[in-house]
Amino acid sequence: MTADLPKIGFGLPVAGPWATPEIVADTAGLAETLGYSSLWTFQRVLSPAGRDLEPPHRAVHDPVVMLSYVAGLTSTIGLGTATLCAPFVAPVLLAKTVTSLDVMSGGRLTIGLGSGWITEEFTAAGVPFERRGARLDEYLRCLDVIWAGDPVSFEGDFYTLPVSDFGLRPAQRPHPPILLGGTAPAALRRAGRAAQGWIGSSGLDLDRIGPLVETVRSGALDAGRDPASLRIVVRCVPDLVDANPGPRRGPLQGTRSQVLDDLVSLRTQGVTEVFFDLNLSRRVGFPDADVGEAVDYSRQVLHAFACEPRN
Repeated sequence: MTADLPKIGFGLPVAGPWATPEIVADTAGLAETLGYSSLWTFQRVLSPAGRDLEPPHRAVHDPVVMLSYVAGLTSTIGLGTATLCAPFVAPVLLAKTVTSLDVMSGGRLTIGLGSGWITEEFTAAGVPFERRGARLDEYLRCLDVIWAGDPVSFEGDFYTLPVSDFGLRPAQRPHPPILLGGTAPAALRRAGRAAQGWIGSSGLDLDRIGPLVETVRSGALDAGRDPASLRIVVRCVPDLVDANPGPRRGPLQGTRSQVLDDLVSLRTQGVTEVFFDLNLSRRVGFPDADVGEAVDYSRQVLHAFACEPRN
C-alpha cells in the first residue's frame, strides 16, 4: 500500500447468513493479521413493513455487542460504529457503554453517531422524530460534560443529568473519537464543528465526495478548529473481479488495480479512511447468498487489499 491511499478498514459480518460467531471471529482475526486499520459495525434496529430497505437491513446484530465480542479476540485493530443512532438511548447510557468498551479494548474505539432517519425506528424507541438536529447537538454537549470529570450535571431541552459522579474514564482522553454521519449541509458542518470527523455512507456518488468533505472542513474552520485534524471515513462496497469489466465499470468494481485507483481518487478528494463493508454486497450479506462462497469472497477481498498482500 502507498501513501496515496486512505487507511483501509473492514466491516465485521453483522448482517445476513454469514454473521455467525465463527465467521465473525475468523474475519476479525484475519483482518488484524493482515494489517487492516479497523473493524466496523452498523445499526439497524428493525426493518419496517413497506420500507424499501435492502435485504441486509432485515436482520442486523447489535453493533456494540459485536464489537465487544471481537475486542476480546483481537489486540491492536481499531473498532468503530458506523453508525449508532444517538437519540435511541440517553447520552449517559451511551457514555457508560462506550466508555466500558474503550477501556476493555485498550483505547481502540471510534464512536460513529447519526441522528437517524427511519421514523418507525424512532416510534419503536419511544423517541420523537422531530428536532433531530437540535437533539443531536445537545446530545454531543451532554457527552462532553459527562467525560469532562466528576461531578457531572446537565440541563437542556432534551436531556437532564442530576448532579452525580459518572465514575468511569475512557482509555482515550478526553474521550474516544466521535464521527458523525449525514449528508445534509447542516449535518456536514456539525461534523466539522462538533466532532472529530465524518462518516460517509455507501450510497454516495464516490466521484462527488470532495464538495461534501469541503463542507465538513468549513464547519471546522467556522468553529476555529483545524480542518486537517478531521477524520473523513467512507463506507465502500467493492465488487472485486478477475478481469477488467470494461467501459461500463462502476465505482469500486473491477480488478484489484482498478479498485486501488478508485481509492486513490477518494484520497485526493480528502478521504482519510475507508472500510470495505461486504454486509451490503449482494455476494455476501444478502439472505440468498451462499455462506461458503461469501466467506471465500470476503477472504479474497481481505487478502487483496492487505497492507502486505499474501497469496
